Amino acid sequence: MVGDKIRQRVEKLREEIHYHDYKYYVENNPEISDYEYDKLMRQLKELEDKYLSLKSPTSPTQRVGGIPVEGFPTVEHPIPMLSLENAYSEEEVREFERRLHRELPGEDFEYVVELKIDGISISLIYEEGRLVGGSTRGDGRRGDDITTNLKTIHSIPLQLQQKIEGRIEVRGEIYMTRSGFQRVNREREEEGEPLFANPRNAAAGSLKLLDSRITNQRPLDNFIYVLSYSTKTKIPSTHIESLGKLKKWGLKINPRTRLCKNMEEVLNYCSLWAKKREELDYEVDGMVIKVNSIDQQARLGSTTKNPRWAMASKFQAEQATTRIRDIILQVGRTGALTPVAILEPTPLAGTTITRATLHNEDEIRRKDIRIGDRVIIEKGGDVIPQVVKVIESKRRGKEKRFSMPKSCPVCGAKVVRLEDEVVSRCIGSSCPAQLKEKIAHYAERNAMDIDGLGDKLIEQLVDKKIISDVSDLYGLDLSTLSSLERMGEKSSENLLSQIEKSKSQSLSRLIFALGIRYVGIRGARILAENFPSLHALSGASIEDLESIPEIGPRTARSITFFFKEKGNRQLLARLKKWGVRMKEEKKIIEKEREREAPFAGKRFVFTGILEHYSREEAKNLVESSGARVLNSVSKKVDYVVAGRNSGSKYEKARKLKLRILSGKEFEKLVEE
Repeated sequence: MVGDKIRQRVEKLREEIHYHDYKYYVENNPEISDYEYDKLMRQLKELEDKYLSLKSPTSPTQRVGGIPVEGFPTVEHPIPMLSLENAYSEEEVREFERRLHRELPGEDFEYVVELKIDGISISLIYEEGRLVGGSTRGDGRRGDDITTNLKTIHSIPLQLQQKIEGRIEVRGEIYMTRSGFQRVNREREEEGEPLFANPRNAAAGSLKLLDSRITNQRPLDNFIYVLSYSTKTKIPSTHIESLGKLKKWGLKINPRTRLCKNMEEVLNYCSLWAKKREELDYEVDGMVIKVNSIDQQARLGSTTKNPRWAMASKFQAEQATTRIRDIILQVGRTGALTPVAILEPTPLAGTTITRATLHNEDEIRRKDIRIGDRVIIEKGGDVIPQVVKVIESKRRGKEKRFSMPKSCPVCGAKVVRLEDEVVSRCIGSSCPAQLKEKIAHYAERNAMDIDGLGDKLIEQLVDKKIISDVSDLYGLDLSTLSSLERMGEKSSENLLSQIEKSKSQSLSRLIFALGIRYVGIRGARILAENFPSLHALSGASIEDLESIPEIGPRTARSITFFFKEKGNRQLLARLKKWGVRMKEEKKIIEKEREREAPFAGKRFVFTGILEHYSREEAKNLVESSGARVLNSVSKKVDYVVAGRNSGSKYEKARKLKLRILSGKEFEKLVEE
């Protein structure tokens, strides 16, 4: 049994982490360092892993699911999620006001004006203050249950800050920040994956991923804009008061919402943000105007499609016409070559635009973009301006087609493009354009773990040509390091110690540190388990690699490409000469395996009634430890948990001679 002190410690840790999540993700006012936060999270995870019965779906450790789901069930909204009627001019907004006065003659109106976030509408259900469900808008009456993915968004509280009786529904918008969108597209481009068209498209795609672990990596955020209904808690008499209550509960409210006494104030506020919207790090495509009084909202009612008490005043998309002076190439961290249009300077959305991304060679071909073309550019749904279309009627016959070079414009190494990718890449191991990021990756915690090798220091080492690839790290000396900015003798000695220590890291860490495309932390571990040395891995054929269940064709091709490149082979020879371990030891492999979740890869089926767990609690318990819960019994099932009143599933499991656990045996298993 778990003692009271341990239970209290777990609850205290959860409260602290929930509080710091709110301060960081909602208020943007952190009170502790990332290190201190990670320390709290590690302590909680260690306790929950040791005492599995203490795991809870509202624990901060449960934001990311264990395995991909097979699909999203459909849920029905208790109150339809209606869309808003749009207005595209001041006259249409004034007509909205006149209509209100026709519906409720002789009454005065106050308005709440909110930024219209260009994101994905969602519904959140809380019971007794605990998040129990979340769904998309769908068709307005039914949406997809995406609770698992929504839990990965840290600004959505799993537990409200105040005790709320009964059941409530709140609604809001999920969005991806502009800066985050740029990063995601840059990473997708480097990996040869299709680019998202805009932040909204990226947010929608992230919410519909079947693997919440991937959703967790996407920079998603939210704003809640309405308390839709409540079974026990009284809803305030005005919308602005309702927003205040939501904020007190710990939900994230847009701080730029304004209460307006009349339509003139509304129009002035809309006009203000039409000019200032580019200052935001998220996309807004208009302003939402709502009647403030909840009683008036109820009496105004709704049509089958739209509420009569609200309207969206939409902004105009911003475009401009300019000419492409040239097309140049940018080389990213993984060698991805991105074509960029150099434009005649053009004012757009309050800034002067001189460049626009062209994404990749296929996109240039599809739009038939040429150097010298007159083009339309847009900065409405994207942070970086992009070319919308070519004005072919303006062509003069002197325009030049663009073609991807066969060698890197920075280092001269070979440029390759795999069959199933849209991105061309430089495969030179010492390309200066990639070097700084490669060194940072090599030194990161999950790779060679070289503490003290930060971005500023890397920048000095590369810019001063002290190092030309990662192997040069092992040739650094005290005199060289001490002469650099902000590097004293003590810090230099510590760094040299860390560099020396990295020579003994496991083979899996070295494989990951090399930055082979598509080979992540787990992939590197799998490769180290299947190949005893880097020499063995470098000699593996595509067929050898594809014979490993977790290694797909794309990853296999990437690995063989890496080891065929002469510069990469020379780099490995230099690392070996410096004494970096190139072989794996059996005890290290076993230690890495111990880090896996206790039920990783196991399949469970539950039948009957358990004494101390609801079916949902038992399911969450094993899934959070890496298992998969199935609905039907087959030979592939590892455990059938049979409680009281077990039925046909128990009988089938007995016939198939599967391992059947009673309720007590299950409790013993999860608490071991």
